Amino acid sequence: MDEKAETDEIRGTTQGTAPVPLSVLDLVTVGAGRTATDALRTSVEIARLAESRGFHRYWVAEHHSMPGVASSSPAVILAHLAAHTSRIRLGSGGVMLPNHAPLVIAEQFGTLEAMAPGRIDLGLGRAPGTDGATAAALRRTQRLNEGADDFPEQLAELTRFLDDDFPDGHPYARIHAVPGPVQATSPGGVQSPHRPPVWLLGSSGFSARLAGVLGLPFAFAHHFSAQNTIPALDLYRESFRPSEVLDAPYALIGVSALATDDEREARRQVLAAALNMVRLRTGRPGLVPTPEEAEAYEFSPMEREFIDSWNSNVIHGTADEVRAGLDDLQKRTGADELMITGNAHGGDVRLRSYELIADAYGFRKDQPADA
Repeated sequence: MDEKAETDEIRGTTQGTAPVPLSVLDLVTVGAGRTATDALRTSVEIARLAESRGFHRYWVAEHHSMPGVASSSPAVILAHLAAHTSRIRLGSGGVMLPNHAPLVIAEQFGTLEAMAPGRIDLGLGRAPGTDGATAAALRRTQRLNEGADDFPEQLAELTRFLDDDFPDGHPYARIHAVPGPVQATSPGGVQSPHRPPVWLLGSSGFSARLAGVLGLPFAFAHHFSAQNTIPALDLYRESFRPSEVLDAPYALIGVSALATDDEREARRQVLAAALNMVRLRTGRPGLVPTPEEAEAYEFSPMEREFIDSWNSNVIHGTADEVRAGLDDLQKRTGADELMITGNAHGGDVRLRSYELIADAYGFRKDQPADA
């Protein structure tokens, strides 16, 4: 694969007055009184808005057994989004590799690449994306640490399937991920020059170091592991070795940010999202509550402490306040790209937030392409 083409598929272009490219992370959240169908329709609306306004990429994240998060099947959602967009990059943020056979992921993302050539990213994580019991059901084993410990080997296997380059004599040498490069070697075969670039995702130092050693782009989950952001990015940069994929480090960070027309409304929405996290962290996952429910909720001192800590890392307020917060965060971390996730009860609030952020940075105002 041409190195320049691969690099261009990783590095974004800065729009308007933003300090770096801005992208979107979608958890496909389901609010109380709403359905998964409503949430997925909102995802299409946000993806089309993000494309028309100049956001660089749109990722969805794998989660399981969480009523308020309808993104258990990233590949299925991405196929749906690909049918409703034409330019924006689409990807997983991420697929949890230990939950799946590498060949299955290579087949799924080879299919996505065939649907949307040159627009697909494959972000990979090593966490289960759920609780231990659900992870056991997904992996058909009680030895849950085994998958995480084997992550480098699983990654190497997946990469070989994507590139179709197992060496002669390897047990998988005659097995091919289709759609994929093998089609170009068949009589009369023509294959796309694109292959989904692999990203490593993390919330600690393990994937940061591995991404650096392998010369891969790295995405860090600042939105739920803020205290580890700078150490992980430093480790990634220090460990980085140039590769055929990248000649220099490229790191994005996930950022929780919500802009509203009124500062008070931002606080209300953020409180509701935080209550949802309280319930999740205490083993009571549910739909995202309404702001009214959150305002009426009697938080215990421990819950209030958690809320204050959690919301201290959520950039929220008016568009100008959010822009200032994003600018400051990028300056402090040196991130090459900011991937914004806006969690709120209503899809209309999330949609409006991305619109306000785009306006604050002077992003273009193209009309969404017909899809």
